[in-house]
Amino acid sequence: MNSNREQFLKDMALNGDPVVRSRLAVTYPVYAQFGDRLEALRRISPYVSVGIARQSAREANSTAVDRWGCHWTYPLESLDGICDGHPLQDWSALRTYVPPNPDEFTDWSKAAAGVRAAHERGQVAWGGTDHGFVFLRLTYLRDFNNLMVDLADNPPELHELTARVEGFWFEVARRWIEAGVDAISFGDDLGLQHALPISPDAWRRFIGPSYRRIFQYCRGHGVQVQLHSDGYVLDIIPDLIACGISILNVQDLVNGLDNLRRLAWGKVYLDLDLDRQSVTVFGTPQAVDAHLHDCIRMLGSHGGGLSLIWGVYPGTPLANIEAAVQAMGKYATLWRAG
Repeated sequence: MNSNREQFLKDMALNGDPVVRSRLAVTYPVYAQFGDRLEALRRISPYVSVGIARQSAREANSTAVDRWGCHWTYPLESLDGICDGHPLQDWSALRTYVPPNPDEFTDWSKAAAGVRAAHERGQVAWGGTDHGFVFLRLTYLRDFNNLMVDLADNPPELHELTARVEGFWFEVARRWIEAGVDAISFGDDLGLQHALPISPDAWRRFIGPSYRRIFQYCRGHGVQVQLHSDGYVLDIIPDLIACGISILNVQDLVNGLDNLRRLAWGKVYLDLDLDRQSVTVFGTPQAVDAHLHDCIRMLGSHGGGLSLIWGVYPGTPLANIEAAVQAMGKYATLWRAG
């Protein structure tokens, strides 16, 4: 997305820059495989930002406990892990459970100074949250299977726990707003491969209200809301927009470009998460180029409203990585020229 604050605000109104900007996040295992051959990616296009993880974030099979008391195992070096220890697997633990303190989420004085510095440079100031907002956090705390039963049985403890999770994130968002940010990013994988894990009605009953209260508070204070969600989310995209999101970061092929155009295009800014399961891994460089062209052609516009983000994971051929960056640069101005 555009880092220029004035242009960013125009983009959020879908009346901005027609240039489609792209971001690559190259994971450490990919760097370990290809090394400095990846450096040339940075010189392909001014419209493509390339981040390369050159150091391992963690060892394979390492473990950690997060701020909520959830235990994690990381089977692969530097990649995301599996939550395999759930502090509230038994509801009896809720009586003594103490959620994290929002004052300790980050160094808020340092965060406010960072916001001021960004504004002095004319840049967008962002606030962030954990990947694990409401739905995912409930699965981490309770265990996925237990939560599925909870959503069917509707015990009072579920409402108490959801209120605690919501309260924490509301306070984190409030502190970001007090720090003066322009936008806050939230991450909650809501979808499976071909469906939601719960019915749309269950999402609207148990999860959506927390989204609405937090997001509308942000929007009411002039702060943009970005939501990241992996998986199939088509059934609730209108609900997410109604909750107050201004930037929707969802996956392309899982949801379908035609569906995203029908449900989200022209209604919300799309930060499209590019395929990393199919075309970019197993397709030819020509197929990668064609897919990038389709993404920009179908979801871009003369008023902007589109950016691309691509996480590059092990198994992706170097030729496909190069083809993707070249296509991102080649088609970045498709709507400006057309």
